[in-house]
Order: sequence, then structure tokens, then C-alpha cells
Amino acid sequence: MKVKRNTLLLLACLVWSAAGFNILRIGLMSYPAYRSVMNYLLSVLVFAVFQIFIFGKLVKKHTARISGYEEERHFFLKFFDKKAFAIMAVMMSGGIGLRASGIAPEQFIAVFYTGLGASLLLAGLLFGCNWGKAASAAAAGSK
Repeated sequence: MKVKRNTLLLLACLVWSAAGFNILRIGLMSYPAYRSVMNYLLSVLVFAVFQIFIFGKLVKKHTARISGYEEERHFFLKFFDKKAFAIMAVMMSGGIGLRASGIAPEQFIAVFYTGLGASLLLAGLLFGCNWGKAASAAAAGSK
């Protein structure tokens, strides 16, 4: 199924927002027993590291790639490249494995998942902002 180029940004928004929301939800559900200033600061640190070094760059890279497409319609899974899908698969497998194995203590899940989930959710929302900008630009260009 092919979609318009800007729709790829919306798909990225939906995928990353859903993933971020779910991971953030898991972290927040684990948090009540571990509320402390130190844990909050650690969650903020996890958020900042992922946002600055991974997801912020990912949003910029894929938005630029999608915006640079010359054709108007593309296969709907082209919102990411193969490398991004591989990263997503490794992260999902690692997260599921980590929780299922019981290796990570609940406190780690609370702190790490809250920071990671918030960063993923922000990445999704940034894709949504980029989609909105592209849609506005396309509408203004067609007038």
C-alpha cells in the first residue's frame, strides 16, 4: 500500500508515540514504591541521554530523508529505513527479554522505562509536529 510522502511522518508519529506511551506506562506503573528525588533525577538523565544522542537525531534524520523523497507516494513502511527497523526490533526484544527474565529489578524498570518511554513519546510527538509543518507547507504551496 502506498501513501503520500508526508503521511510517512504521520505513521512515524503514531508508531513512536504508541511505543513511547506503552513503555512510559510500564515505567510509571512500577514507580510508586520507588519515588525519590534520586530516582526522578535518574529518569530525567535517561530521558536526556536518549533524547539528545538517539531519538532527537533519529527524528531529524528520518524527517530529512522523507522530505527529500522526490516521488509523492511511497510504500507505507518507508517511514523508517532498514537500520531503524533493526534498532526497533533489538530494543523491543531486549526490553521484553529483560522484563521476562526478571534480571532487572523493579526499581530499574521504573527509572529506566520512565525515562526511555518519555523520550520515545517525545520523538513520536516531534514526528507529529514535522508532519503538521509539512502538511501546512503543502497546503500553502497548493494555493
